[in-house]
Amino acid sequence: MDQSSPVVEMHGITVAFPGVKALDGVDFRLFPGEVHALMGENGAGKSTLVKALTGVYRTDGGSVTVMGRPTVFASPAAAQEAGISTVYQEVNLCPNLTVEENILLGREPRRFGHIQWKQVRRKARAVLAQLQLGHLDPGSVLSTHSIAVQQLVAIARSVQVDAKVLVLDEPTSSLDADEVQQLFGVIRSLRDRGVAVLFVSHFLEQVYAISDRMTVLRNGKLVGEYRTAELPRMGLIQKMIGKDLEVLEELDRGDTRHAADPSGSAPLLEAEHLGRKGSVENITVSIGPGQILGLAGLLGSGRTETARLLFGADRADQGELRIRGAARSLRNPRTAIEQGIGFSSENRKEEGLVGDLSVKDNMVLAMQARKGWLRRVPRHLQDQLAEEFIQTLDIRPANKEALVRNLSGGNQQKVLLARWLITNPALLILDEPTRGIDIGAKTQIQTYISSLADDGMSIVFISAELEEVLRLSDHLAVLKDREMVADLPNQGVSMEDVMTIIAGTGE
Repeated sequence: MDQSSPVVEMHGITVAFPGVKALDGVDFRLFPGEVHALMGENGAGKSTLVKALTGVYRTDGGSVTVMGRPTVFASPAAAQEAGISTVYQEVNLCPNLTVEENILLGREPRRFGHIQWKQVRRKARAVLAQLQLGHLDPGSVLSTHSIAVQQLVAIARSVQVDAKVLVLDEPTSSLDADEVQQLFGVIRSLRDRGVAVLFVSHFLEQVYAISDRMTVLRNGKLVGEYRTAELPRMGLIQKMIGKDLEVLEELDRGDTRHAADPSGSAPLLEAEHLGRKGSVENITVSIGPGQILGLAGLLGSGRTETARLLFGADRADQGELRIRGAARSLRNPRTAIEQGIGFSSENRKEEGLVGDLSVKDNMVLAMQARKGWLRRVPRHLQDQLAEEFIQTLDIRPANKEALVRNLSGGNQQKVLLARWLITNPALLILDEPTRGIDIGAKTQIQTYISSLADDGMSIVFISAELEEVLRLSDHLAVLKDREMVADLPNQGVSMEDVMTIIAGTGE
């Protein structure tokens, strides 16, 4: 195909779900022999666009042209038959089978109905050699290899079907630096052979290292298409966030900052070069009583991974953690709860709340876990606590027996907050406590968080809205590409200061 003509062209793509328009008239082009990055914050429409291209979603408007022909894919299998293969963040292969079996699964050479295993081995070796993976034993079981190698095998499977377009959805999220470079070597070799690679990632450094062009989406709409070399990183961040620096500077962040001064107190929690291989690294923070530590960074920078390490949901394998001056190893969340740490997850529906339980039952879960399941929290105490926090947090409806799944997002978030406040934690980790809720509930929660710090509670606060982090925090830890890159007191820090650090253009 002519290298100057798009291998994929999408025009006016619209995808709507009940109550929301996920994509609104989006245009997108992908050329042979290029790596094209798809950029945007959470909810921008990146995954929806990929699924509209690969036949997972049907479009409500617009057209798709593949290799010059108008196309409508009924399924991902139809897209693959047309030469479009997708490798997802979670490897979608069979770990109990061998490398060669995964590469040719469903397409094995046969004779009289029997698989010709010598040909399977030969074909597998050939495609691995094309990807500079000749050292890999085709007969080895896939599960014996690292996630990075498993993703390369998934790419090899795509190459074996002669894919013209390769979609890589967050392929580096679980890889270390050396594994990323190995993957990039494979991507570059595919690009040089004329394959069009669509690269979806939140890692700015990686996007600028590997991509030739990029398309930026925001709130389901196209912001623009750019050559990577011609779009500065600061400019990319502004386009993703959707606000100019002048506008961002005007945001008032003084009203909800609390008045506590923890500078003279001994740290409650200290982390020194804390990390976990393939997750996040170099987390060095100190949190005093009554202090709000804000974790700042773009989506995918490692904010949630840091929160999970501090709560023991993931176990650190690097660095040291000290609580009240004593070295601690948080083996699991229960250990963290025993140390007075609470964690409100960003994924309140899947990791936080139990939808089929009542408001009251959800509120007392953490307290019950702390006491142990054989020592039941007395019913009168459950009722008392539920009624107290329904009133304190203005949870509506004010019915402790209501099923939590029937509450609005803002009220569900308040129930989750109440769960941890009931345990009276010394440190409360809040991951996106105001995401997806209305401005009234958001203001209530922000004000309450500030009052908790005024009363001496230590808080780790995470939000995708950088101005919200600046408004509430006393101290900032800035993360980028799963690594902490700056530690600074929030005194006169501007949006531009933080964005410059994230973009890698300043200290």
